[in-house]
Amino acid sequence: MPDSTETPRHEVQGHRLREIREVLSKNHITRGISPEKLRVILEELGPTYVKLGQIMSMHSDILPKVYCDELMNLNSSVTPMPYSEVLSILAEAYGDTKDIFSSIEEKPLGSASIAQVHRARLKTGEDVIIKVERKGIYEIMESDIRLLKKAVRFLPPVGDLKNLVDLDLVLDELWSVSQEEMDFLREAANMEEFEENNKGIRYIYVPRLYREYTTKNVLVMEYIDGIAIDDKETLTKYGYDLNEIGTKFVTNFISQIVDHGFFHADPHPGNVKISGGKIVWLDMGMMGRLTEHERRCMVRGVEGIAMHDTSKVVEAVLEVGKPFGKTDHDRLYRDMRDFMQEFGTTPMGQVDVAATLEAMMEIMKANKIGMPHGLTMLARGFAHMEGVLASISPDLNMIGIAQSAVTEDLFREINWKDEAETGVRHLYRSAKKGLDIPALTADIMKEYLAGHGRMTLRLETSEELSQLVYSSVRSLVIGMCIVALLIASSILCLTDMTPRIFGIPFLGFFGYLIAFGSSLYFLIRYFIRKFRKRK
Repeated sequence: MPDSTETPRHEVQGHRLREIREVLSKNHITRGISPEKLRVILEELGPTYVKLGQIMSMHSDILPKVYCDELMNLNSSVTPMPYSEVLSILAEAYGDTKDIFSSIEEKPLGSASIAQVHRARLKTGEDVIIKVERKGIYEIMESDIRLLKKAVRFLPPVGDLKNLVDLDLVLDELWSVSQEEMDFLREAANMEEFEENNKGIRYIYVPRLYREYTTKNVLVMEYIDGIAIDDKETLTKYGYDLNEIGTKFVTNFISQIVDHGFFHADPHPGNVKISGGKIVWLDMGMMGRLTEHERRCMVRGVEGIAMHDTSKVVEAVLEVGKPFGKTDHDRLYRDMRDFMQEFGTTPMGQVDVAATLEAMMEIMKANKIGMPHGLTMLARGFAHMEGVLASISPDLNMIGIAQSAVTEDLFREINWKDEAETGVRHLYRSAKKGLDIPALTADIMKEYLAGHGRMTLRLETSEELSQLVYSSVRSLVIGMCIVALLIASSILCLTDMTPRIFGIPFLGFFGYLIAFGSSLYFLIRYFIRKFRKRK
Protein backbone atom coordinates (compact mmCIF):
# COMPACT_ATOMS: atom_id res chain seq x y z
CA MET A 1 0.00 0.00 0.00
CA PRO A 2 1.53 3.37 -0.96
CA ASP A 3 2.68 5.77 1.69
CA SER A 4 -0.10 8.30 2.33
CA THR A 5 2.51 10.99 2.93
CA GLU A 6 4.05 10.56 -0.52
CA THR A 7 3.44 13.55 -2.76
CA PRO A 8 1.46 12.61 -5.91
CA ARG A 9 3.45 12.81 -9.13
CA HIS A 10 1.16 15.39 -10.70
CA GLU A 11 1.63 17.65 -7.68
CA VAL A 12 5.41 17.33 -7.93
CA GLN A 13 5.25 18.21 -11.62
CA GLY A 14 2.93 21.11 -10.88
CA HIS A 15 5.35 22.46 -8.27
CA ARG A 16 8.29 22.06 -10.67
CA LEU A 17 6.38 23.79 -13.47
CA ARG A 18 5.70 26.72 -11.16
CA GLU A 19 9.43 26.91 -10.38
CA ILE A 20 10.22 26.97 -14.10
CA ARG A 21 7.66 29.70 -14.68
CA GLU A 22 9.13 31.76 -11.85
CA VAL A 23 12.65 31.45 -13.26
CA LEU A 24 11.45 32.36 -16.76
CA SER A 25 9.46 35.30 -15.42
CA LYS A 26 12.37 36.48 -13.27
CA ASN A 27 14.61 36.56 -16.35
CA HIS A 28 11.97 38.36 -18.47
CA ILE A 29 11.65 35.57 -21.01
CA THR A 30 8.85 37.40 -22.87
CA ARG A 31 11.36 40.07 -23.91
CA GLY A 32 13.39 37.55 -25.89
CA ILE A 33 16.29 35.28 -25.06
CA SER A 34 19.99 35.93 -25.50
CA PRO A 35 22.88 33.43 -25.10
CA GLU A 36 23.76 34.85 -21.67
CA LYS A 37 20.14 34.76 -20.52
CA LEU A 38 19.78 31.12 -21.63
CA ARG A 39 22.89 30.13 -19.63
CA VAL A 40 21.65 31.92 -16.51
CA ILE A 41 18.21 30.30 -16.79
CA LEU A 42 19.71 26.80 -17.07
CA GLU A 43 21.98 27.41 -14.08
CA GLU A 44 19.07 28.63 -11.96
CA LEU A 45 16.90 25.64 -12.92
CA GLY A 46 19.44 23.24 -11.41
CA PRO A 47 21.73 20.29 -12.24
CA THR A 48 19.42 18.61 -14.75
CA TYR A 49 19.24 21.71 -16.92
CA VAL A 50 22.97 22.35 -16.54
CA LYS A 51 23.55 18.94 -18.09
CA LEU A 52 21.10 19.69 -20.89
CA GLY A 53 22.91 22.95 -21.55
CA GLN A 54 26.26 21.19 -21.75
CA ILE A 55 24.86 18.75 -24.31
CA MET A 56 23.24 21.62 -26.23
CA SER A 57 26.65 23.31 -26.45
CA MET A 58 27.80 20.46 -28.67
CA HIS A 59 25.00 21.01 -31.20
CA SER A 60 26.42 23.82 -33.27
CA ASP A 61 24.72 22.22 -36.29
CA ILE A 62 21.32 23.33 -35.03
CA LEU A 63 22.11 26.07 -32.51
CA PRO A 64 23.83 29.35 -33.39
CA LYS A 65 27.53 29.41 -32.51
CA VAL A 66 27.09 32.25 -30.01
CA TYR A 67 24.68 30.10 -28.00
CA CYS A 68 27.01 27.07 -28.09
CA ASP A 69 30.00 29.15 -26.98
CA GLU A 70 28.06 30.63 -24.06
CA LEU A 71 26.71 27.26 -22.94
CA MET A 72 30.25 25.90 -22.84
CA ASN A 73 30.71 28.18 -19.81
CA LEU A 74 28.17 26.26 -17.72
CA ASN A 75 29.71 25.05 -14.47
CA SER A 76 29.73 21.23 -14.38
CA SER A 77 30.39 20.99 -10.61
CA VAL A 78 27.26 20.63 -8.50
CA THR A 79 26.49 19.98 -4.84
CA PRO A 80 27.60 16.41 -3.96
CA MET A 81 25.16 13.75 -2.85
CA PRO A 82 25.28 12.94 0.86
CA TYR A 83 27.62 10.02 1.57
CA SER A 84 24.71 8.12 3.13
CA GLU A 85 22.86 8.30 -0.19
CA VAL A 86 25.91 6.98 -2.04
CA LEU A 87 26.07 4.01 0.34
CA SER A 88 22.34 3.43 -0.14
CA ILE A 89 22.78 3.27 -3.96
CA LEU A 90 25.73 0.89 -3.58
CA ALA A 91 23.73 -1.29 -1.20
CA GLU A 92 20.93 -1.53 -3.79
CA ALA A 93 23.49 -2.62 -6.40
CA TYR A 94 25.57 -5.09 -4.32
CA GLY A 95 23.85 -5.77 -1.04
CA ASP A 96 26.62 -5.62 1.57
CA THR A 97 29.38 -3.39 0.14
CA LYS A 98 31.90 -4.83 2.63
CA ASP A 99 31.92 -8.02 0.57
CA ILE A 100 33.48 -6.06 -2.33
CA PHE A 101 35.20 -2.94 -0.96
CA SER A 102 37.60 -2.77 1.96
CA SER A 103 37.25 1.01 2.06
CA ILE A 104 35.43 3.88 0.32
CA GLU A 105 36.53 7.50 0.68
CA GLU A 106 33.70 9.64 1.96
CA LYS A 107 34.79 12.82 0.14
CA PRO A 108 34.03 12.58 -3.60
CA LEU A 109 36.74 13.22 -6.19
CA GLY A 110 34.15 15.00 -8.30
CA SER A 111 30.42 15.62 -8.43
CA ALA A 112 28.49 16.32 -11.64
CA SER A 113 24.85 16.55 -12.63
CA ILE A 114 24.40 12.87 -13.44
CA ALA A 115 26.92 11.11 -11.19
CA GLN A 116 29.71 11.57 -8.71
CA VAL A 117 33.00 9.75 -8.25
CA HIS A 118 34.58 8.24 -5.12
CA ARG A 119 37.93 6.56 -4.64
CA ALA A 120 37.81 3.10 -3.08
CA ARG A 121 39.81 -0.07 -2.56
CA LEU A 122 38.67 -3.57 -3.41
CA LYS A 123 39.00 -6.37 -0.89
CA THR A 124 41.57 -7.84 -3.29
CA GLY A 125 43.74 -4.72 -2.81
CA GLU A 126 43.27 -2.79 -6.07
CA ASP A 127 42.63 0.96 -5.98
CA VAL A 128 39.50 1.78 -7.96
CA ILE A 129 37.11 4.56 -8.89
CA ILE A 130 33.41 4.14 -8.18
CA LYS A 131 31.14 6.20 -10.42
CA VAL A 132 27.70 6.42 -8.79
CA GLU A 133 24.63 7.71 -10.61
CA ARG A 134 22.44 10.16 -8.70
CA LYS A 135 19.36 8.54 -7.28
CA GLY A 136 16.26 9.00 -9.43
CA ILE A 137 18.15 11.14 -11.98
CA TYR A 138 16.51 9.33 -14.91
CA GLU A 139 12.99 10.07 -13.67
CA ILE A 140 13.94 13.65 -12.74
CA MET A 141 15.42 14.39 -16.19
CA GLU A 142 12.51 12.74 -17.97
CA SER A 143 10.03 14.82 -15.97
CA ASP A 144 12.05 18.01 -16.37
CA ILE A 145 12.32 17.61 -20.14
CA ARG A 146 8.58 17.01 -20.36
CA LEU A 147 8.00 20.17 -18.37
CA LEU A 148 10.61 22.07 -20.39
CA LYS A 149 8.64 21.25 -23.54
CA LYS A 150 5.66 22.92 -21.92
CA ALA A 151 7.79 25.89 -20.84
CA VAL A 152 8.96 26.39 -24.44
CA ARG A 153 5.49 27.69 -25.18
CA PHE A 154 6.25 30.73 -23.02
CA LEU A 155 8.99 31.86 -25.39
CA PRO A 156 8.01 34.89 -27.47
CA PRO A 157 6.77 33.99 -30.98
CA VAL A 158 9.20 36.38 -32.70
CA GLY A 159 12.94 36.87 -32.61
CA ASP A 160 15.88 35.07 -31.09
CA LEU A 161 16.20 31.37 -30.46
CA LYS A 162 12.68 30.19 -31.17
CA ASN A 163 12.87 31.40 -34.77
CA LEU A 164 16.25 29.76 -35.36
CA VAL A 165 15.59 26.18 -34.24
CA ASP A 166 12.78 23.76 -33.48
CA LEU A 167 13.22 23.51 -29.71
CA ASP A 168 11.03 20.39 -29.46
CA LEU A 169 13.39 18.53 -31.81
CA VAL A 170 16.38 19.79 -29.85
CA LEU A 171 14.90 18.51 -26.59
CA ASP A 172 14.15 15.11 -28.13
CA GLU A 173 17.76 14.83 -29.27
CA LEU A 174 19.08 15.93 -25.89
CA TRP A 175 16.97 13.37 -24.08
CA SER A 176 18.26 10.62 -26.37
CA VAL A 177 21.90 11.59 -25.66
CA SER A 178 21.23 11.90 -21.92
CA GLN A 179 19.76 8.40 -21.77
CA GLU A 180 22.95 7.01 -23.28
CA GLU A 181 25.13 8.82 -20.77
CA MET A 182 23.00 7.65 -17.83
CA ASP A 183 23.46 3.98 -18.78
CA PHE A 184 26.79 2.88 -17.27
CA LEU A 185 26.55 -0.52 -18.98
CA ARG A 186 26.77 1.36 -22.27
CA GLU A 187 29.76 3.31 -20.98
CA ALA A 188 31.37 0.01 -19.95
CA ALA A 189 30.84 -1.31 -23.50
CA ASN A 190 32.39 1.90 -24.86
CA MET A 191 35.47 1.37 -22.68
CA GLU A 192 35.89 -2.20 -23.91
CA GLU A 193 35.51 -1.20 -27.57
CA PHE A 194 37.87 1.75 -27.18
CA GLU A 195 40.48 -0.44 -25.47
CA GLU A 196 40.20 -3.08 -28.20
CA ASN A 197 40.66 -0.44 -30.92
CA ASN A 198 43.79 0.97 -29.24
CA LYS A 199 45.41 -2.15 -27.77
CA GLY A 200 48.20 -2.13 -30.37
CA ILE A 201 49.28 1.44 -29.53
CA ARG A 202 51.95 1.40 -26.80
CA TYR A 203 51.53 5.02 -25.70
CA ILE A 204 47.74 4.76 -25.15
CA TYR A 205 46.20 3.37 -21.98
CA VAL A 206 42.59 2.74 -20.97
CA PRO A 207 41.85 2.09 -17.27
CA ARG A 208 40.85 -1.45 -16.44
CA LEU A 209 37.10 -1.99 -16.21
CA TYR A 210 35.78 -4.19 -13.44
CA ARG A 211 32.87 -5.53 -15.40
CA GLU A 212 31.78 -7.92 -12.62
CA TYR A 213 31.03 -4.96 -10.34
CA THR A 214 29.53 -2.66 -12.97
CA THR A 215 25.76 -2.17 -13.15
CA LYS A 216 23.41 0.23 -14.93
CA ASN A 217 23.87 2.77 -12.10
CA VAL A 218 27.38 2.01 -10.79
CA LEU A 219 30.65 1.77 -12.72
CA VAL A 220 33.90 0.49 -11.20
CA MET A 221 37.25 1.01 -12.92
CA GLU A 222 40.93 1.26 -12.13
CA TYR A 223 42.14 4.36 -10.31
CA ILE A 224 44.76 6.32 -12.28
CA ASP A 225 46.96 8.79 -10.41
CA GLY A 226 48.10 10.78 -13.43
CA ILE A 227 48.85 14.34 -14.53
CA ALA A 228 46.30 16.40 -16.43
CA ILE A 229 47.40 16.73 -20.05
CA ASP A 230 47.38 20.54 -19.86
CA ASP A 231 49.42 20.74 -16.62
CA LYS A 232 52.57 22.02 -18.32
CA GLU A 233 54.56 22.73 -15.17
CA THR A 234 54.14 19.27 -13.66
CA LEU A 235 54.71 17.51 -16.99
CA THR A 236 57.91 19.48 -17.58
CA LYS A 237 59.01 18.82 -13.99
CA TYR A 238 58.80 15.06 -14.59
CA GLY A 239 60.73 15.30 -17.85
CA TYR A 240 57.94 14.94 -20.41
CA ASP A 241 58.37 16.37 -23.92
CA LEU A 242 55.27 18.51 -24.48
CA ASN A 243 55.65 18.48 -28.27
CA GLU A 244 55.78 14.69 -28.25
CA ILE A 245 52.66 14.51 -26.08
CA GLY A 246 50.80 16.92 -28.38
CA THR A 247 51.84 15.01 -31.50
CA LYS A 248 50.80 11.62 -30.12
CA PHE A 249 47.56 13.04 -28.72
CA VAL A 250 46.46 14.36 -32.13
CA THR A 251 47.74 11.29 -34.02
CA ASN A 252 45.71 8.97 -31.82
CA PHE A 253 42.57 11.11 -32.12
CA ILE A 254 42.84 11.08 -35.92
CA SER A 255 43.38 7.32 -35.80
CA GLN A 256 40.19 6.90 -33.77
CA ILE A 257 38.26 8.74 -36.48
CA VAL A 258 39.81 7.33 -39.64
CA ASP A 259 40.60 3.77 -38.56
CA HIS A 260 37.53 2.98 -36.48
CA GLY A 261 34.95 5.76 -36.82
CA PHE A 262 34.63 5.57 -33.00
CA PHE A 263 36.18 8.41 -31.06
CA HIS A 264 36.22 10.17 -27.70
CA ALA A 265 33.76 13.06 -28.12
CA ASP A 266 34.79 15.03 -25.02
CA PRO A 267 38.62 15.18 -24.98
CA HIS A 268 38.94 18.12 -22.60
CA PRO A 269 41.89 18.16 -20.13
CA GLY A 270 39.79 16.67 -17.31
CA ASN A 271 39.27 13.49 -19.35
CA VAL A 272 42.88 12.95 -20.47
CA LYS A 273 45.84 12.25 -18.19
CA ILE A 274 49.50 11.37 -18.57
CA SER A 275 50.67 8.44 -16.46
CA GLY A 276 53.71 6.21 -16.80
CA GLY A 277 54.66 7.76 -20.12
CA LYS A 278 51.24 6.99 -21.61
CA ILE A 279 48.17 8.99 -22.60
CA VAL A 280 45.25 7.80 -20.48
CA TRP A 281 41.71 8.33 -21.80
CA LEU A 282 38.97 8.65 -19.16
CA ASP A 283 35.18 9.00 -19.07
CA MET A 284 33.73 7.11 -22.04
CA GLY A 285 30.15 8.22 -21.42
CA MET A 286 30.11 10.55 -24.43
CA MET A 287 31.56 8.90 -27.52
CA GLY A 288 31.16 9.77 -31.19
CA ARG A 289 30.54 7.29 -33.96
CA LEU A 290 30.74 7.78 -37.73
CA THR A 291 29.11 5.37 -40.13
CA GLU A 292 31.03 4.09 -43.13
CA HIS A 293 28.88 6.31 -45.34
CA GLU A 294 29.66 9.40 -43.24
CA ARG A 295 33.39 8.63 -43.29
CA ARG A 296 33.39 8.25 -47.07
CA CYS A 297 31.45 11.50 -47.53
CA MET A 298 33.89 13.24 -45.20
CA VAL A 299 36.83 11.94 -47.23
CA ARG A 300 35.22 13.13 -50.48
CA GLY A 301 34.61 16.53 -48.95
CA VAL A 302 38.25 16.79 -47.86
CA GLU A 303 39.36 15.72 -51.35
CA GLY A 304 37.11 18.40 -52.87
CA ILE A 305 38.64 21.07 -50.66
CA ALA A 306 42.16 19.88 -51.50
CA MET A 307 41.33 19.93 -55.25
CA HIS A 308 39.43 23.27 -54.97
CA ASP A 309 36.42 21.47 -56.47
CA THR A 310 33.37 23.31 -55.12
CA SER A 311 30.90 20.97 -56.83
CA LYS A 312 32.47 17.95 -55.16
CA VAL A 313 32.25 19.59 -51.72
CA VAL A 314 28.60 20.55 -52.30
CA GLU A 315 27.84 16.99 -53.43
CA ALA A 316 29.43 15.57 -50.25
CA VAL A 317 27.51 18.02 -48.04
CA LEU A 318 24.16 17.19 -49.66
CA GLU A 319 24.85 13.47 -49.41
CA VAL A 320 25.81 13.45 -45.73
CA GLY A 321 23.46 16.21 -44.53
CA LYS A 322 19.86 15.94 -43.39
CA PRO A 323 17.67 18.73 -44.82
CA PHE A 324 15.23 20.26 -42.32
CA GLY A 325 13.69 22.70 -44.81
CA LYS A 326 13.87 23.74 -48.45
CA THR A 327 17.48 24.04 -49.57
CA ASP A 328 18.39 26.70 -52.13
CA HIS A 329 21.02 24.87 -54.18
CA ASP A 330 22.20 28.05 -55.90
CA ARG A 331 22.81 29.76 -52.57
CA LEU A 332 24.52 26.64 -51.19
CA TYR A 333 26.92 26.61 -54.15
CA ARG A 334 27.68 30.33 -53.73
CA ASP A 335 28.24 29.95 -49.99
CA MET A 336 30.50 26.97 -50.52
CA ARG A 337 32.42 28.80 -53.25
CA ASP A 338 33.04 31.67 -50.84
CA PHE A 339 34.08 29.15 -48.19
CA MET A 340 36.58 27.62 -50.62
CA GLN A 341 38.02 31.01 -51.45
CA GLU A 342 38.51 31.77 -47.74
CA PHE A 343 39.74 28.41 -46.44
CA GLY A 344 40.73 26.44 -49.53
CA THR A 345 43.74 28.62 -50.31
CA THR A 346 45.19 28.51 -46.77
CA PRO A 347 48.49 26.58 -46.52
CA MET A 348 47.99 23.23 -44.77
CA GLY A 349 50.22 24.19 -41.87
CA GLN A 350 48.11 27.26 -41.12
CA VAL A 351 44.61 25.74 -41.27
CA ASP A 352 42.48 26.33 -38.16
CA VAL A 353 40.48 23.08 -38.05
CA ALA A 354 37.95 24.25 -35.48
CA ALA A 355 37.27 27.51 -37.34
CA THR A 356 36.98 25.66 -40.65
CA LEU A 357 34.46 23.16 -39.28
CA GLU A 358 32.49 25.93 -37.58
CA ALA A 359 32.31 27.86 -40.87
CA MET A 360 31.16 24.72 -42.68
CA MET A 361 28.42 24.09 -40.12
CA GLU A 362 27.26 27.69 -40.32
CA ILE A 363 26.84 27.27 -44.09
CA MET A 364 24.87 24.05 -43.60
CA LYS A 365 22.70 25.68 -40.96
CA ALA A 366 22.01 28.74 -43.16
CA ASN A 367 20.97 26.42 -45.99
CA LYS A 368 18.72 24.31 -43.73
CA ILE A 369 20.92 21.23 -43.79
CA GLY A 370 21.41 19.38 -40.51
CA MET A 371 24.66 17.60 -39.71
CA PRO A 372 24.66 13.99 -38.44
CA HIS A 373 25.20 13.72 -34.70
CA GLY A 374 28.59 12.03 -35.13
CA LEU A 375 30.00 14.86 -37.23
CA THR A 376 28.70 17.46 -34.78
CA MET A 377 30.48 15.72 -31.92
CA LEU A 378 33.59 15.48 -34.08
CA ALA A 379 33.59 19.25 -34.60
CA ARG A 380 33.40 19.88 -30.86
CA GLY A 381 36.10 17.27 -30.29
CA PHE A 382 38.45 19.10 -32.64
CA ALA A 383 37.75 22.33 -30.76
CA HIS A 384 38.82 20.67 -27.49
CA MET A 385 41.89 19.19 -29.17
CA GLU A 386 43.06 22.56 -30.45
CA GLY A 387 42.52 24.03 -26.99
CA VAL A 388 44.81 21.43 -25.44
CA LEU A 389 47.47 21.96 -28.12
CA ALA A 390 47.34 25.72 -27.66
CA SER A 391 47.92 25.20 -23.94
CA ILE A 392 50.81 22.69 -23.91
CA SER A 393 52.48 23.28 -27.26
CA PRO A 394 51.28 26.38 -29.14
CA ASP A 395 53.94 25.97 -31.86
CA LEU A 396 52.34 22.72 -33.06
CA ASN A 397 49.58 22.82 -35.66
CA MET A 398 47.00 20.06 -35.54
CA ILE A 399 46.47 19.88 -39.29
CA GLY A 400 50.20 19.56 -39.84
CA ILE A 401 50.37 16.60 -37.45
CA ALA A 402 47.26 15.01 -38.87
CA GLN A 403 48.18 15.36 -42.55
CA SER A 404 50.65 12.47 -42.70
CA ALA A 405 48.54 10.28 -40.42
CA VAL A 406 45.42 10.86 -42.51
CA THR A 407 47.27 10.16 -45.75
CA GLU A 408 48.68 6.88 -44.46
CA ASP A 409 45.38 5.81 -42.91
CA LEU A 410 43.33 6.67 -45.99
CA PHE A 411 45.60 4.62 -48.22
CA ARG A 412 45.55 1.76 -45.74
CA GLU A 413 41.76 1.94 -45.38
CA ILE A 414 41.11 1.86 -49.11
CA ASN A 415 39.81 -1.48 -50.33
CA TRP A 416 41.96 -1.64 -53.42
CA LYS A 417 39.98 -4.52 -54.90
CA ASP A 418 36.72 -2.57 -54.67
CA GLU A 419 38.39 0.60 -55.94
CA ALA A 420 39.91 -1.30 -58.88
CA GLU A 421 36.56 -2.86 -59.76
CA THR A 422 34.87 0.55 -59.54
CA GLY A 423 37.57 2.11 -61.72
CA VAL A 424 37.28 -0.64 -64.33
CA ARG A 425 33.49 -0.20 -64.44
CA HIS A 426 33.84 3.57 -64.89
CA LEU A 427 36.48 3.03 -67.60
CA TYR A 428 34.26 0.51 -69.40
CA ARG A 429 31.24 2.81 -69.33
CA SER A 430 33.33 5.78 -70.48
CA ALA A 431 34.87 3.77 -73.33
CA LYS A 432 31.48 2.45 -74.44
CA LYS A 433 29.95 5.92 -74.43
CA GLY A 434 33.02 7.29 -76.19
CA LEU A 435 32.48 4.85 -79.08
CA ASP A 436 28.93 6.20 -79.49
CA ILE A 437 30.05 9.83 -79.80
CA PRO A 438 30.82 9.81 -83.59
CA ALA A 439 27.47 8.17 -84.42
CA LEU A 440 25.55 10.54 -82.14
CA THR A 441 27.34 13.53 -83.67
CA ALA A 442 26.42 12.36 -87.19
CA ASP A 443 22.74 11.96 -86.20
CA ILE A 444 22.66 15.45 -84.69
CA MET A 445 24.16 16.95 -87.88
CA LYS A 446 21.64 15.10 -90.08
CA GLU A 447 18.69 16.40 -88.04
CA TYR A 448 20.13 19.93 -88.09
CA LEU A 449 20.60 19.91 -91.88
CA ALA A 450 17.08 18.51 -92.35
CA GLY A 451 15.64 21.24 -90.13
CA HIS A 452 14.46 18.75 -87.51
CA GLY A 453 16.92 19.58 -84.76
CA ARG A 454 15.37 20.21 -81.37
CA MET A 455 16.81 21.32 -78.09
CA THR A 456 15.19 21.11 -74.65
CA LEU A 457 16.18 23.70 -72.08
CA ARG A 458 15.39 23.52 -68.37
CA LEU A 459 15.31 27.00 -66.91
CA GLU A 460 15.36 27.64 -63.18
CA THR A 461 14.53 31.16 -62.12
CA SER A 462 15.63 33.08 -59.08
CA GLU A 463 13.15 33.98 -56.36
CA GLU A 464 13.12 37.64 -57.48
CA LEU A 465 12.34 36.75 -61.11
CA SER A 466 9.64 34.29 -60.06
CA GLN A 467 7.98 36.98 -57.97
CA LEU A 468 8.17 39.48 -60.84
CA VAL A 469 6.61 37.02 -63.30
CA TYR A 470 3.90 36.11 -60.79
CA SER A 471 3.04 39.79 -60.16
CA SER A 472 2.96 40.56 -63.89
CA VAL A 473 0.68 37.62 -64.72
CA ARG A 474 -1.61 38.46 -61.79
CA SER A 475 -1.90 42.10 -62.90
CA LEU A 476 -2.58 41.00 -66.49
CA VAL A 477 -5.35 38.62 -65.41
CA ILE A 478 -6.96 41.25 -63.16
CA GLY A 479 -6.80 43.81 -65.98
CA MET A 480 -8.47 41.37 -68.40
CA CYS A 481 -11.20 40.69 -65.83
CA ILE A 482 -11.90 44.45 -65.46
CA VAL A 483 -12.03 44.88 -69.27
CA ALA A 484 -14.41 41.91 -69.55
CA LEU A 485 -16.60 43.43 -66.82
CA LEU A 486 -16.74 46.77 -68.68
CA ILE A 487 -17.66 45.07 -71.96
CA ALA A 488 -20.36 42.94 -70.31
CA SER A 489 -21.83 46.01 -68.55
CA SER A 490 -21.88 47.97 -71.82
CA ILE A 491 -23.75 45.15 -73.55
CA LEU A 492 -26.30 45.09 -70.72
CA CYS A 493 -26.85 48.84 -71.21
CA LEU A 494 -28.18 48.12 -74.72
CA THR A 495 -30.98 45.93 -73.36
CA ASP A 496 -34.34 46.76 -71.74
CA MET A 497 -33.44 44.91 -68.53
CA THR A 498 -35.04 46.17 -65.32
CA PRO A 499 -34.70 47.47 -62.68
CA ARG A 500 -32.74 50.49 -63.83
CA ILE A 501 -30.58 53.10 -62.03
CA PHE A 502 -29.99 56.48 -63.73
CA GLY A 503 -31.52 54.94 -66.86
CA ILE A 504 -28.98 52.08 -66.81
CA PRO A 505 -29.87 48.43 -66.05
CA PHE A 506 -29.01 47.62 -62.41
CA LEU A 507 -26.55 44.82 -63.34
CA GLY A 508 -24.78 47.07 -65.84
CA PHE A 509 -24.54 49.87 -63.27
CA PHE A 510 -23.21 47.41 -60.66
CA GLY A 511 -20.59 46.09 -63.16
CA TYR A 512 -19.40 49.64 -63.94
CA LEU A 513 -19.17 50.34 -60.20
CA ILE A 514 -17.01 47.25 -59.52
CA ALA A 515 -14.76 47.97 -62.51
CA PHE A 516 -14.31 51.61 -61.45
CA GLY A 517 -13.63 50.66 -57.79
CA SER A 518 -11.10 47.97 -58.77
CA SER A 519 -9.28 50.29 -61.15
CA LEU A 520 -9.13 53.04 -58.51
CA TYR A 521 -7.81 50.58 -55.88
CA PHE A 522 -4.97 49.30 -58.06
CA LEU A 523 -4.09 52.82 -59.23
CA ILE A 524 -3.78 54.08 -55.64
CA ARG A 525 -1.81 50.96 -54.69
CA TYR A 526 0.59 51.56 -57.59
CA PHE A 527 1.35 55.16 -56.54
CA ILE A 528 1.79 54.16 -52.87
CA ARG A 529 4.41 51.57 -53.85
CA LYS A 530 6.21 54.09 -56.05
CA PHE A 531 6.28 56.56 -53.17
CA ARG A 532 7.70 53.95 -50.74
CA LYS A 533 10.46 52.95 -53.15
CA ARG A 534 11.57 56.57 -53.52
CA LYS A 535 11.77 56.90 -49.73
